[in-house]
Amino acid sequence: MSVYVAQFLSGGALTQWAAYWPPLTVLEPWRMMTAVFVHSDSSIFHVLFNGYSLYILGTLLERLIGPGRFVALFLLSGFGGSLAVLWLAPSTAVVGASGAIFGLFGALFVIQRSFGGANRQLVIVLALNLAMGFIVPGISWQAHVGGVLTGALVAWILVRTRQGDRALARRAQLVLVGAGLVAATVLGVLL
Repeated sequence: MSVYVAQFLSGGALTQWAAYWPPLTVLEPWRMMTAVFVHSDSSIFHVLFNGYSLYILGTLLERLIGPGRFVALFLLSGFGGSLAVLWLAPSTAVVGASGAIFGLFGALFVIQRSFGGANRQLVIVLALNLAMGFIVPGISWQAHVGGVLTGALVAWILVRTRQGDRALARRAQLVLVGAGLVAATVLGVLL
């Protein structure tokens, strides 16, 4: 919320500086991540919805996977969301944590499924939110899809390597996911 207040006080300058616009990827690649932390200043509902979702999903997932893994999940999912925008909507500027939030949905799905949990309600909520991205203008369905796929992949790695003796393998695989996202970004810029 403090970033949202700073956006408001800056008169939009912070939003302009941090928003992700794919044509700037070569010169300002950090925007792929900074966009996750700023939100549309035209509606407070954007930041409130993402904040509420982060609180609900984040609290649950942080308890399940631990704080360090949660940060990795959130950041990689946000990056995956920006990458999908680069590939699928290369002329669209985006802001918001929605890609990262959808990554949390994807991770929760994989984790629940791996432990035999029921996913019906989660699938309904996820499907409704994904559908909104295709129906409501100004919502980046591309970031949502990229985030959910990246979050699911990260969770799959975390579930497969959850035993203590697999910590090195877990770290290596998460680094490979990050490297893969960077490589796909470079390829997207070159094409």
